[in-house]
Amino acid sequence: MAIYQDVIMAGFGGQGVMLIGNLLAYAGMHAGLNVTYIPVYGPEMRGGTANCTVVVSDEDIGSPIIQRPKSLIIMNQPSLDKFEARLEDGGVQVLNTSLVDASKAEARVRTVCVPANEIADGIGNTKMANMVALGAYVQATGIVPLEAVKESLKSVISAHYSHLIPKNADALQAGFDHAAKG
Repeated sequence: MAIYQDVIMAGFGGQGVMLIGNLLAYAGMHAGLNVTYIPVYGPEMRGGTANCTVVVSDEDIGSPIIQRPKSLIIMNQPSLDKFEARLEDGGVQVLNTSLVDASKAEARVRTVCVPANEIADGIGNTKMANMVALGAYVQATGIVPLEAVKESLKSVISAHYSHLIPKNADALQAGFDHAAKG
């Protein structure tokens, strides 16, 4: 059976959306899959909107452009408002319910609610909410093994911040575990 998954990840600039997109792309490569990664920045960086698309497949990828994504990772309410209507019927969306009102989510898709900011706070750093959300996404979709994502951290986190890799791995695991509980 062919492996194919695409995702739009979206949030405010500064929430680490580009980092987790890059991380997922590296994890896909480390798992021996074909990947594309396209970042999209709003007019402002930090505080503006940011999103990226990642496609992971075991076959050649015809186009990195996603019109009707199979999945979303949504870090803030404006991103849900912008992208949810494009999500294909039966698709999966991971919502950071710390900043997104899940009661407004459409019933035609599967919604995984994760209070990413609170979980990240519990680990010791709110900035790791992006990793919590990615961990939940990996559990919800099975896109790549979680260990491939953890192993890929050293490919996307600069040497200056390498001391944070274990905490980022903890945040990925916490999000994965939260999503597994249903």
